Amino acid sequence: MVKKIHTAIIAAGLALLAQSASAEVVVIVSAKNAATALTEEQASDIFLGKNSALPGSGPATPVDQADGSPLRDQFYTKVSSKTAAQMKAYWAKQIFTGKGQAPKEAGDSAAVKAAVAGNPNLIGYIDRSAVDATVKVLLTVK
Repeated sequence: MVKKIHTAIIAAGLALLAQSASAEVVVIVSAKNAATALTEEQASDIFLGKNSALPGSGPATPVDQADGSPLRDQFYTKVSSKTAAQMKAYWAKQIFTGKGQAPKEAGDSAAVKAAVAGNPNLIGYIDRSAVDATVKVLLTVK
């Protein structure tokens, strides 16, 4: 009986850990930006350097989370279907061939939010729990 309870407690703990490991990622712009929505394909194009404008809003300069960040890995896996290693290879090739530069890194969600909130031309992604009135959510990454 005690062993069953112990097993149930461990299973519940692992379930909670798995939930917290998968944060809800949102793509954001400054609250001052005119953009209202973005598709995953549009977000992918902006963060892969294939497009440098937000639909109906103007220029968009992407801001990344820190390299190795679980949120960054989750974002690119879901939006561009690329792993962290594939993203490094992609940007190495783009830089080597002169076709583009990787987005600037701002650190964690708080740093990305602060950068984006202060510049209507920036676009970033953060954990939904970090959203406040200074930024606007354009896309919830599923």
